[in-house]
Formats: sequence, structure tokens, C-alpha cells
Amino acid sequence: MKQSATYNDLLAGHQKFKTSVFPNKENLFNQLAESQKPHVTLLTCSDSRIDPCLITQTEPGDLFVIRNAGNMAPVRHSGTSGELATLEFAVCGLETQHIVVCGHSDCGAMKGLLAPEKCAHLTYLSAWVREAQEALMMIDEENLSPAEKLRQVINANVKLQLDNLRRLDFVREAEEAGKLQLHGWVYDIGSGDLNIVSGEKIASNSGLEAA
Repeated sequence: MKQSATYNDLLAGHQKFKTSVFPNKENLFNQLAESQKPHVTLLTCSDSRIDPCLITQTEPGDLFVIRNAGNMAPVRHSGTSGELATLEFAVCGLETQHIVVCGHSDCGAMKGLLAPEKCAHLTYLSAWVREAQEALMMIDEENLSPAEKLRQVINANVKLQLDNLRRLDFVREAEEAGKLQLHGWVYDIGSGDLNIVSGEKIASNSGLEAA
């Protein structure tokens, strides 16, 4: 298994960046030092295996990234949050043109949603994964293998979060005005494949077809 980087590796990596990478992109960073204008906002998981810029081959300044466990937009049972404040800034401040919700294979948050007893000892995480409870209503849990159940709930959660985003007035108004488009992705860690999930609005009791 790959050995994880240590803290000292991070410091050494920054030194390499400063001496070998930064000089080749100095003009770009000089421009970015003054402002940012990303066209795409990416809401994805905090999982260490997901590197948004790597899998999309984008440069600094291209993506406005929001990350949390389970790539969730917590609009249903929460008050204000860092996610909502950041989304508001993305849409109303940066005038982002696209929001992409990107889930991924082997998602720990979705495993916790399917088997809440496994994270019951983690108070905050247990409460957090319940934000995606409605994703369970979109799959037929009784007739699925564990692997297929996880795959489908990951897809369902992406669709649920797209629906959640449309509950925000500033997102809905920008989309209806043609200024904003919403997209759903599921990234497969093992294969590198990217599945496009329908971005159509869903009802909480809808069935789900796998992406």
C-alpha cells in the first residue's frame, strides 16, 4: 500500500514547488495574486484519494472547491454553515457558471449512512451523514448486494445534493436565469472513470437509475 506523506514530506514538497514549479508558473500566480474568477465550483468529498485539480487537469484559479465528508450541501436541517456561505459567495460573488457535485467510489460517509452503527461512536459524523438520509429512499436496499447498494447510494446522494442546491434561492434563481448550470459526477478511484449523473431535479420519493 502507498506510504502516506509525512509532515516533513510536505515541507520538502513545498521547497520543490517553490524552486522547480513556481518559476514556470510565476506569471499565472502573479495574476492570481490580485483576484480570482473561476467559472466552475466543485463540491466534492474530503477523501484524501480525491484530487480535484489532478482528475480534471486544471490549473490554480480554475476551480473554486468546497469539500466535506460525503460532498453534501446541508440545507435541510442546518442553519448557516461554511458550505452555504461558500456557495453563496461562489454564486453571488464570483458569479460561477457551473456547480459540479462530485461523489466517488468507496465513500466512507455513504458507508456510514448505510451502516450507522459503524460510526455511532463519532457524534458529529453520525449527525452529519444523516443529512443524506433521503438518498436511502431512492434505492431498493433489500434486493441489492452490499457493493451495489453502496454504488447506488453514492449516485443517489449526488442527485440529492443537486436537489438540495436548488432549494437555495440564490442557486435556483441563477439557474432559472440561465446564469448557472448544475452537474453531478461520480468518480471511480480504481479505474479513474468519471460517470455523469443526471442533474434533473428529483423528488424525495423518486426511484433511481444508476448512472
